[in-house]
Amino acid sequence: MKKLFFVSLIAILAYGSYGQELSAVKLNAPDLETGAGIMQALAKRESIRQFSDKELTLQNLSDLLWAANGINRPESGKRTAPSAGNRQALDIYLCNADGVYRYDAVNHAPEPVNAGDYRQFDAPVYLVIVANTDHKESFWTDAGVISQNISLFCAGRGLGTVCRGGMDHDKLREGLKLKEDQHLMLNHPVGYPK
Repeated sequence: MKKLFFVSLIAILAYGSYGQELSAVKLNAPDLETGAGIMQALAKRESIRQFSDKELTLQNLSDLLWAANGINRPESGKRTAPSAGNRQALDIYLCNADGVYRYDAVNHAPEPVNAGDYRQFDAPVYLVIVANTDHKESFWTDAGVISQNISLFCAGRGLGTVCRGGMDHDKLREGLKLKEDQHLMLNHPVGYPK
């Protein structure tokens, strides 16, 4: 009996570590009433590179993704960040300790992509901006606007972040399950400052 229990426990632990399926995450509606005003957020904006272990609340995660590139005009599908020719050719991927999610702005929901920790910075959340085109040169401006949205949101909510261009491309391409015509642009570790 002890042997059967031990074998079952090993199987459960092995599945939990390696075969774990990511579950869908239901986000709250964006809270448009909280946070610092734009001038206060600009005054507080700074690059933060050291984060506490404290996890983001579901509300902060919801608001962060919406602020980055969510839909702010549902009647037209337009976003919080402008894009060249309104192509909307950039995606935001969220990496946390559990796995990787792609932010679906239309449904305001992170879609599970891959289990496993693919963060490349010591922060609870790691956002990656990805261009969905072979003409990534024209989308650096779009990525920069999304990056600034992330930075201002964090400053206004007492969170920390830093915009980074450096990353392990091979590891992230694998973790995010990117296609050939998808290109890594920028990344943002996000968390509460130490």
